[in-house]
Amino acid sequence: MTTQTWIITGASRGFGRALAESALAACDHVVAAVRRPESVADLEAKYPDNCLIAKFDARDIAAAADLVRDTLDRFGQLDVLVNNAGRAVVGAVEEVSDAQLRELMDLHLFGPAALVRAALPTMRERGTGTIVQMSSQGGRTSFPGVSAYSASKFALEGWSEALAGEVAPFGIRVMLVEPSRFRTGFNGGDVLEFVEPSATYRDVLANVRADMAGTDGRQEGDPARAAEIIVSLAHGDEVPLRLPLGREAVERISRAYRRGLDEVEQWAETARSADFEGVSASVRPI
Repeated sequence: MTTQTWIITGASRGFGRALAESALAACDHVVAAVRRPESVADLEAKYPDNCLIAKFDARDIAAAADLVRDTLDRFGQLDVLVNNAGRAVVGAVEEVSDAQLRELMDLHLFGPAALVRAALPTMRERGTGTIVQMSSQGGRTSFPGVSAYSASKFALEGWSEALAGEVAPFGIRVMLVEPSRFRTGFNGGDVLEFVEPSATYRDVLANVRADMAGTDGRQEGDPARAAEIIVSLAHGDEVPLRLPLGREAVERISRAYRRGLDEVEQWAETARSADFEGVSASVRPI
């Protein structure tokens, strides 16, 4: 395979760590962008010629250009950008604060957007590149207690879908990865944030809180296998716009599509009645 250069945010654990290990094992170059450089020091020690550690906070939009420049200075090119850093807040809409909601938007939308903008000029110049956005099954369907997380992932998906159409003429690909539950540490007590439950929603969200808190280490998904799939696709000729990962993600997202289509069809006549009568159907370029 042709050697590729990766930037991977949140590479200290979970999907990011597994992706870094898989790409390095494939003899690729990896820039591990992490808040704590010591967390990936072993990767640099094992792959001194192929691994660069960059201290980076994915919420810091001003640092995006420097990260891309450091990558180009070290390896001369950028082939794959993985926006992976992320976390979740569990709580009802009335319980989650504006600050918590904004922090997730910074982490899952504004930070990745800045890094993509910084990466696009060099990818366009070379006429190639792959942008991997680590979303979630929660980026296509939501449920009580995860409104803030899903809002940020829904936003990333809508932004990235438009991006994919804009950059395809330049040979740049976009892939949204939508995992179910994997053994990444995402559900660990030091990552998953639970808002203090209110009397109003304590019973309503009790099962959700218990499920989210009790699954760490028992998730069905294998991060190493997921990383192998993503690395293989990045080296391949074709990537899907959306890639559900894990059986649960395939089943839940499929149900969401069917449910949405059923609801559109149920209310189709009512919806059509909102148009002016006798007006020709619109003709759109896309």
